Amino acid sequence: MRQTETTLLEQMKISEFEIAHRKTLFDLDEDDLTALREAKSIIDERIDEIVALFYESQTSVPEIALLIGDADTLNRLRHAQRKYVIDLFSGLYDIEYVNNRLRIGLVHKRIGVEPKLYLSAIYTLKSLLTHVLRSEIHEEDKYQKTATALEKLMMFDVTLVFDTYIRSLLAEIEISKQKSDEYALHLENRVRLRTQQLEELSRTDALTGLLNVRHLNDTLTSCLRASQRRAESISVVYLDINNFKQINDTQGHNKGDEVLRTLGGAISKVSRSEDSCFRCGGDEFCIILPDCASDNAEKVYRTRLQEELTSRCVDFTISIGVADTGPNEYLEPEDLLHQADKNMYADKRKNKAREAAATQPE
Repeated sequence: MRQTETTLLEQMKISEFEIAHRKTLFDLDEDDLTALREAKSIIDERIDEIVALFYESQTSVPEIALLIGDADTLNRLRHAQRKYVIDLFSGLYDIEYVNNRLRIGLVHKRIGVEPKLYLSAIYTLKSLLTHVLRSEIHEEDKYQKTATALEKLMMFDVTLVFDTYIRSLLAEIEISKQKSDEYALHLENRVRLRTQQLEELSRTDALTGLLNVRHLNDTLTSCLRASQRRAESISVVYLDINNFKQINDTQGHNKGDEVLRTLGGAISKVSRSEDSCFRCGGDEFCIILPDCASDNAEKVYRTRLQEELTSRCVDFTISIGVADTGPNEYLEPEDLLHQADKNMYADKRKNKAREAAATQPE
């Protein structure tokens, strides 16, 4: 339930039992209530004088005068103060009376009345009331009893006002804390996202968009362990661009970069989402294929990759080496990489031999 759907008494958890308990704490008994009721006629006769003197004193304090602000506000405050003073001597201090005191605390907090100003005002009002009682009640015992009862009741009121004041402060602190927590969470999410982006950048080759070689060994080790747990085959494909140095030397590095980007894009296109594709530096590439035997890997990268490159009208060729391991026995990561690299260089020698044969005169 939202706070605005509950009464102030409910929010403060103040019941009739709590009111009775507070009266006991201040020793506010039936005799005190009777003494205050008997003084009501005195206060009623001089109520306008009391209120006028009270606000004359209050408006002489610059901070209070600034809070009051204008004549209309002052008139509303005079009316509210008049009612409060009359209620003080009503002899009836029930739920409604308490609720009014709680609202006073809430209003004072909302308009920015500092506790010292409120306590100063209470002291001024108490002094005015006791002065009037002293001038009108000539029996010392009766005066003392009435003055004491008034002091108990005003202290009773002050606790109610301050409970509301403090509760409002705590609510503000809680809201500020909540906002701070939300902002901290927002920053944390941004930092985490930025960290992920930086991690991704650190893992990615800027030219081709593939993973860089820095994480090749760790990734292969992890994939191998997973394949062993599932008793699956795993393949590694090594790729190399034929005569890449010649492309750079004769056509320039921009052309070389274009060739690398084209091959990187083609590899990404034909690879599965679970495959890990790396640029190993220079013109060498490596692909890790979980749950894939070498015959399937050969089919993908000797057939589908070549078809993809042909569709892009490339003017370069590649050499491919494939090695696999599992599901019965598993090579170590470096041995599997070495085998794929060895097979790739064997393919490169074949390609060079074919090129040499093609260039020889009949």
